[in-house]
Amino acid sequence: MYSIDLTGKTAIVFGVANHRSIAWHIAQEIESAGAKVYITYQNERLRSGVEKLVEGNTNMDILECDVSSDTNIENTFNQIKGEVNSLDIIVHSIAFANREDLSGDFSKTGREGFQVALEVSAYSLIPIARYAAPLMGEGGSIMGLTFSASDRVFPGYNIMGTAKAALENEIKQLAYELGPKGIRVNGLSPGPLDTLSSRAIHGYVDMKKVQAERSPIQRNITHMEVSSAALFFASNLSTGITGHILPIDGGYQIAGV
Repeated sequence: MYSIDLTGKTAIVFGVANHRSIAWHIAQEIESAGAKVYITYQNERLRSGVEKLVEGNTNMDILECDVSSDTNIENTFNQIKGEVNSLDIIVHSIAFANREDLSGDFSKTGREGFQVALEVSAYSLIPIARYAAPLMGEGGSIMGLTFSASDRVFPGYNIMGTAKAALENEIKQLAYELGPKGIRVNGLSPGPLDTLSSRAIHGYVDMKKVQAERSPIQRNITHMEVSSAALFFASNLSTGITGHILPIDGGYQIAGV
C-alpha cells in the first residue's frame, strides 16, 4: 500500500464548526499524514469549540478568520507568512445561507439572502486563493467542498445550489489561472453527511434516504471516505489533476432512477 507522507507541508482548513464538520475530518486526515494544519474559526463566539478540538495537538493551530472580510483574510495569511516557510494545502469548506432561504419557493429568495449565500459560500474562495497563491511558491493544492445540487435540483437546498454552481465555476477559473504556478484547484462533491449545517436543510433526511437507496453501493458515504479523497488531492499522487469536481457519493450521480 502506498503511504502518503505530508511531512513538512503546511495546510489551512477553513470551515470547522464542530467534530461533525467535514472540514474537521479532513484536517485530522491531513495532520495524520504529517502536515502542520491551521484551522480557522469565524469569531470569538466559535473559538472555544475549535480550541477544544485541537487541544493537545502540537501539529495543529487555530486562527481567527471571518471570510466576509477581505482584510481579515489578508491578515490571516500575513500571520501564516510570518510563521511558516511555505504553504501547500488549502481546504475551503465554507457554506452559509439564511435558514428561510433553505425551504419554500426558490423564487421567494430575497436579494439580501442571495448575496449572503453567494458571498460566504462561493466568493470567499476567490480572496483565499488570491492571498494564498503567493505563499505557495513550490505549487500546491486548493480544494473546495461542493454538492451535486450545483447542476440538479434538490428540494430544500434552494439558494445553496446556486452558490455551489458558482463555486464550481470558480474552481475551474482558478485552476486555469494558477496552473502555471503549479497550484492545483479541485472540488470534492460528497453525498449527504450529518453535519451542523445539514440540519438546516429542509428535507435533508429524505435526501439522505434516497441516496442510500439509489446509489450503486446502496448506502450513504462516510466522513472518512471524503477525508481520504481530500488526502489524495493534498498529495503528490494528484499532481496531474486540476479543475476537476470529484463526486464522492457512492455513484449516485450515474443512477437514472
